[in-house]
Amino acid sequence: MVSVLLDATSIPASRGGVARYIAGLLQGLDEGGTALTVVVKGADRAWLSERAPGHRYVVAPGLVSVRPLRLLWEQLGLPVLARRLDLDRLHCPHYTFPLVWAGRSVVTLHDATFFSEPAAHGRLKRTFFRTWIRLARRWSRSTLTPSQATATEISRFVPRGVPSAVAPLGVDRELFHRPDAAELGAFRAAHGLSPDDRWIAFLGTVEPRKSVPALIRAHERLLSTRLGTPPLLVAGGLGWDTEAVASLRSAGDRPGAPLRYLGYLPLEQLAAFLGGSVVVVYPSTGEGFGLPVLEAMASGGAVLTTRRLAVPEVAGDAAAYTEPDDASIERALAALLDDDAERSRLVADGERRSADFTWRRCAAIHETVYAA
Repeated sequence: MVSVLLDATSIPASRGGVARYIAGLLQGLDEGGTALTVVVKGADRAWLSERAPGHRYVVAPGLVSVRPLRLLWEQLGLPVLARRLDLDRLHCPHYTFPLVWAGRSVVTLHDATFFSEPAAHGRLKRTFFRTWIRLARRWSRSTLTPSQATATEISRFVPRGVPSAVAPLGVDRELFHRPDAAELGAFRAAHGLSPDDRWIAFLGTVEPRKSVPALIRAHERLLSTRLGTPPLLVAGGLGWDTEAVASLRSAGDRPGAPLRYLGYLPLEQLAAFLGGSVVVVYPSTGEGFGLPVLEAMASGGAVLTTRRLAVPEVAGDAAAYTEPDDASIERALAALLDDDAERSRLVADGERRSADFTWRRCAAIHETVYAA
């Protein structure tokens, strides 16, 4: 049996993004009886071991909490750890990997927008991730992507390289499910919402490809033309979309306001935030997978998103679609707000479709790649 070391030191403090992938993957491997050795930051050990107790957890040096030092440790310390533990494979779940262990490394490449949408990223970030995608394609043992769209895009921009397996992500049903009355009540109480209040939800990092400024403008126009338009509640991290960040910081988080920025929400509040909304809007122009869309569908949210890149692979016919400009978002959002029957259909179809995306299925593909 192949022994694997998974490097989980890239988990961010917010435990969003890649953290959901790592935690879900470990849970799926656990369900299948596959045990890995996992190197983690000290702060993440209890959190991960509680969710996936069947693995062995090793704590990395404290310096990995500083990103440049983590990358240095990855090149120097991680190979030493893998050799000391006498492991066969190394899974690096977030683009980068130790070059001296390239031939024994499996690398996950989450999206190709660093090539296909260069303007959506700063120059340094764009250059960094393009470089590591090229290196992974050429030098690693194998690569994984979360969608066929991402695999296709990476092959288009880096045509020669190692095989890439597609492992669609899953959704944690303990976290993402249709919220009950108690969960909705707790969310409303925590955010100053009355039992009759409705809201439109956006969940994700506020970066240029998420089209948050267009969503805010579309919502503002609806407020002026359509009586009873619910407020727009935005949750997630503030990235590098300067226009959206300025609007959200100016709006703040004031109960009763038409636009509210809730910041990072605790994981246990996300199902109520998504499932309790009238519509979840995710007008992204480029996704490697689109996990917030899947999580919204699993939570009973009616989803409005775009047909760009990987999102249709996830949402299929269980979402409404729009172009990512403000006029299109305004029209599509108004149509959904006025159509109770269509929203109910999206909720039912979304819940059914989300059931196909399990972490066990994702983990089974990883197991095959580890052993290949």
